[in-house]
Amino acid sequence: PEVTAEVLAHLERLALVDFRDAEGVERLQKAIQFADHLREVNTDGVEPMDSVLEDRCLYLREDDVTEGNCTKELLKNAREKVEEYFVAPPGNIPLPKLDEQETSLQGS
Repeated sequence: PEVTAEVLAHLERLALVDFRDAEGVERLQKAIQFADHLREVNTDGVEPMDSVLEDRCLYLREDDVTEGNCTKELLKNAREKVEEYFVAPPGNIPLPKLDEQETSLQGS
């Protein structure tokens, strides 16, 4: 299916994802094709669920921290990062740096 520039602009605003390059548009078209396959599934007589686990009890467990202080090591895996945060999914529109945010806040 063809994706218009208006639809792309609307999706970019909703998802904060940049679709201006060919890779982004291709990824979007593949997602639309996948969603089209889901429309073919017959769901007549199937009640909507609140959760896939609605018939099961979920038990809490103790949350034991076994390691930590590995931020620098984990950030080495990031394809793109802003300050000390992953940009996910890759291609998201990056947020302004902290000092740029302060400058724009002072100007308003």
